[in-house]
Amino acid sequence: MASPNDLQFQEFEEAAELLSADPGASTLSMSASNTSTTAAGGGGGGGRGGGEDVKLDLSEEEGEEESSELLGGQKPTGGFWTFEYYQSFFNVDTVQVLDRVKGSLMPLPGRNFIKHNLRSNPDLYGPFWICVTLVFSVAIGGNLSSFLSEKGNPSYHYRPQFHRVTIAALVIFMYAWLVPIGLWGFLTWRQGAERQIGGYSFLETVCVYGYSLFIYIPTSVLWIIPFEWLRWTLILVAMVISGSVLVLTFWPVVREDTKVMAVATVVTIVVLHTLLAVGCKMYFFQTEVHVPSAVPITPTINMTIATKAH
Repeated sequence: MASPNDLQFQEFEEAAELLSADPGASTLSMSASNTSTTAAGGGGGGGRGGGEDVKLDLSEEEGEEESSELLGGQKPTGGFWTFEYYQSFFNVDTVQVLDRVKGSLMPLPGRNFIKHNLRSNPDLYGPFWICVTLVFSVAIGGNLSSFLSEKGNPSYHYRPQFHRVTIAALVIFMYAWLVPIGLWGFLTWRQGAERQIGGYSFLETVCVYGYSLFIYIPTSVLWIIPFEWLRWTLILVAMVISGSVLVLTFWPVVREDTKVMAVATVVTIVVLHTLLAVGCKMYFFQTEVHVPSAVPITPTINMTIATKAH
């Protein structure tokens, strides 16, 4: 009985003879096994070669799928305590940030900010720096506004009010984070109660609120001009633009809810946004009206001296 080595050697000799008879024959190397099989086209080996072709095609398709998964798939991220976990939240370039800022300044009816600008790629880079810039613009603008309003007062001595930076940071960052958290939680709860209601992710909600505050940066700079009618006009325009971004974004989600809930949600969003704008205006840019103090007048006392006759 022939050993396995003899059979393998005999098969190799038969393949070599076929190749010498037909130099144009094709060869296939099967990577699925450790041995290398050579087949010649034509004759009785054609059927066997066809079966091997099917196996090879399947292996190539599987290899392409695996490579596409490695190239196109997302890299696994670590836990929330790792740097890689938060790195994906800042994975945007300058063009994307500018496009989103532009979208927040020009809200159009029927144009959803999340669908048209974020495009399933929300970030925290833009909202973070918008909030930081707004904190300093409001605090510094408020100090300059106070200085300009007291410029003609000889009894006024300018002192920088650094505590306004802390107050502005608390107010703006609490609004930019706590309000989206509450809104996202409410929409998630309503989504569970009403199956037909859609929703946005927490990161998308925070991103919309962050970019909606950009309009207040140039507005706070113009608030330095000491004209109350101009300040209230600017704040009205800023509230309309910024509030329109929020309403046009969240209305398609809440309108599937009951009419009362939908209207109450939108009104709450607008009211909270109005309170932020008016509160910043009243606290940081309030013009103090000085009433000139009256000069005290010393009353003249007329004394009449009467003499007594003796």
